[in-house]
Amino acid sequence: MDSLKRIDLLKDWLSKKLEVDFSISSASSDASFRKYFRIKTLEDSFIVMDAPPQNESIETFLKIRKILNRIEVNVPDIFEEDKALGFILMQDFGRDTYLDVLNDDNQQRLYNDSIESLIQMQKFVKKDFCQSYTNKILFDEMVLFIDWYLKKYKKIELSNKEYEELVTCFEEISKKVFSQEKFFVHRDYHSRNLMIQKSNNPGILDFQDALVGPITYDLVSLLKDAYIKWDEEIVLDHLVRYWEKAKSNNLITNLEFSNFYKDFECMGIQRHLKILGIFARLSVRDKKNQYLENIPLVERYLMDATERYRDFHQLRNFLGKVIK
Repeated sequence: MDSLKRIDLLKDWLSKKLEVDFSISSASSDASFRKYFRIKTLEDSFIVMDAPPQNESIETFLKIRKILNRIEVNVPDIFEEDKALGFILMQDFGRDTYLDVLNDDNQQRLYNDSIESLIQMQKFVKKDFCQSYTNKILFDEMVLFIDWYLKKYKKIELSNKEYEELVTCFEEISKKVFSQEKFFVHRDYHSRNLMIQKSNNPGILDFQDALVGPITYDLVSLLKDAYIKWDEEIVLDHLVRYWEKAKSNNLITNLEFSNFYKDFECMGIQRHLKILGIFARLSVRDKKNQYLENIPLVERYLMDATERYRDFHQLRNFLGKVIK
């Protein structure tokens, strides 16, 4: 079904559900097939998720929202849903994402809020709520770097030796990351999916791809954000604050901060290899070129982390040849 037909279908659905006059405007789209619309009536404002059922299912979003709502992290209220059509009418958290408002003056307070919510999710979401990250998933995510960033975006053909060396590096990174303690992982816990709220900040969006996985995953998404960069001392400050809270909540045990930091850096290498592959794919395959402007920051994260530890120097040497 083309987008014109879907918008007509959505308007018809809303007319029946709201039974009042409304206006509809684009709120945002993301890196998937989902689109979001802001619906205004005389008295209220709502958001509609439009997830074409042939491409996306809304069931996981609804299931995870219910779990997160139960533990009192701030996720949108749901007013209407239609699984067959792929529509959800939900609470409007407003227009201000973390990315829109973060600055030197408010970053400490806003990141403290988001770390509190992260601890809450890790502490109270049961580990059997959905499938878990596996070594294979972690590895396959990094292969996106080869298939899309190197081959399709950079037009680099690897020799057999280079390919085998990269695969060996990816296998080692997967093992290291997989050995971390495992909890709820939002998977996109960053400044574009956290909404500024007056109470119970932040409002959390885009959690439908959640898995159970490495404890540092969402922390990397948050503090080594592909869309905003902070000086290393700010990242370290928040990392130490998280580490102390996680220890006091018995999420991590007998782990020195230096070891925890290495785990964080290793997780960052895995995630940023994946992100480079995804951003390249969004451009090459989906013609969503706006993500290209974020590639240099992600490349910088990778170069810095692989330089820091001898375990990753072989990967660093390769990256030095392909990242200019």
